[in-house]
Amino acid sequence: MNDSRVNPSPPADDLDRRLILLLQANARESTATLARKLGVARTTVVARLARLEASGRIVGYTARLGVDEAGRSVQAFVGITVSPKAGREVVKRLAELPELRQLASVSGEFDYMALLRADTTARLDALLDEIGDIDGVLRTNSSVVLALRVDRQT
Repeated sequence: MNDSRVNPSPPADDLDRRLILLLQANARESTATLARKLGVARTTVVARLARLEASGRIVGYTARLGVDEAGRSVQAFVGITVSPKAGREVVKRLAELPELRQLASVSGEFDYMALLRADTTARLDALLDEIGDIDGVLRTNSSVVLALRVDRQT
């Protein structure tokens, strides 16, 4: 019998959490440097990374844009209301949009809150039309970001 479910991995321990924090600060850090900072062998870091990736705790590595590059784009928060039982398919379709930076299910007026980043206002407008055309999306409400006052992501 072939069971396609992923075996649950052991819960993250302190070493996993510290490793993840270091990667969040600099995902390009070498395994040797990570090992030195954590006080463990390089092979331990390699094994932990492989396990964290296989378990889905780490799903990828990314580049964060600098202020100059991010300043050349337009961002918007989009509240999305979906019809009952359409959430899974809507999330799948939204995840296909490269301009989608974050998507959270939320309580309150909307079912989901998305953060979009587009190169131009025209592209943002087209994205909002695309989102509105997804089967199961009942309503959207957008707020364009005028200025970022606090950013703890950097």
